[in-house]
Amino acid sequence: MTTVWVDASAGASGDMLLGALVGAGVPLEVLQAAIDAVSPEPVRLSTERVTRHGFAATRVHVDVADSAHHRTWRDIRALLPEGTAHDVFARLATAEGAVHGHDPDDVHFHEVGALDAIADVVGVCAGFAHLGATEVVVSPVAVGSGSVRTEHGPLPVPPPAVAELLRGVPSYAGPGTSESCTPTGAALLTTLATAYGGQPAMTTATVGVGAGGRDPESHANVLRLLVGEPSGAAAQLHVLEANVDDLDPRLWPEVLAALLDAGARDAWLTPILMKKGRPAHTVHALVDTELADAARAVLFRETSTIGVRDHAVGRTALDRATTTVAVAGQEVRVKLTAHTAQPEYDDVVRAARALRRPVRDVLAEATALARTTR
Repeated sequence: MTTVWVDASAGASGDMLLGALVGAGVPLEVLQAAIDAVSPEPVRLSTERVTRHGFAATRVHVDVADSAHHRTWRDIRALLPEGTAHDVFARLATAEGAVHGHDPDDVHFHEVGALDAIADVVGVCAGFAHLGATEVVVSPVAVGSGSVRTEHGPLPVPPPAVAELLRGVPSYAGPGTSESCTPTGAALLTTLATAYGGQPAMTTATVGVGAGGRDPESHANVLRLLVGEPSGAAAQLHVLEANVDDLDPRLWPEVLAALLDAGARDAWLTPILMKKGRPAHTVHALVDTELADAARAVLFRETSTIGVRDHAVGRTALDRATTTVAVAGQEVRVKLTAHTAQPEYDDVVRAARALRRPVRDVLAEATALARTTR
């Protein structure tokens, strides 16, 4: 497993991410090959070693010829196979369409249409794939302040598309007095991130520092990638909880699923009786410290609560492993500890349907098989 922590405390852009990836050891040829496979016109990458306020950093230049083609998201989509780069552009087009009142397919603007944006998105996605990133944690994102000039005229910072892309994501002005996070940077981070917060417990193997094109006097205009393995040290755990009495009960399964998708170790509901005899639920999420902000954002976004409680907890957990058993040719995963063998219920249901057998029979057989083969 590979953990990547993205330090976006000075902002984020496509070229900053490309530079950090090369600095972290991704060969430039890997990025170039991915871009060559989809770019409709020639694009050439080159690197330069620079310093930004004492930081040695890598800057990646994206060299393209002047192009007369103006591309919409519909045009870009035809170039890209399904995958992460496709998802980044879809997110970007959706955000731009929402803030400017256009159909995403017809969004027509420099950030998406330019060849350098295609290179940024495709190259960055290829770089993270090369690292084998299984966990990508993104720090609070610096967006800058002031205003920026665009084809739509002067816009406040963060520009509308960046603000839209960073909905539900920790962000702040940061040290810059101009635009620090571009729409492409925001779309990449929000597509790649599995969680948001400070550096997780990890053993760092490499550090990549990518430079932006500007070199302001106020701060080092760099983005850092820390790449390594999850630490074996026990993480601090927190329980987040909120009492909710006015949510349509049909929505609770999706709320719990969203908490788990945000990295919660567990999520559950407790029925309660609130003041004046109102029936309600307490929603709970067990999370690592570095994932608490992401889970908290889910609770505010997906429920009607206006407050979330948070308290630290300890946990004693048995060592566990996963094995697979075959029930009449149907594979069922089983979670093992020193004392138990518990088949994955979704696998049991799938196998029972395929075999046209009762779920309870398949569950019993999978458990027995696991106990005899452990």
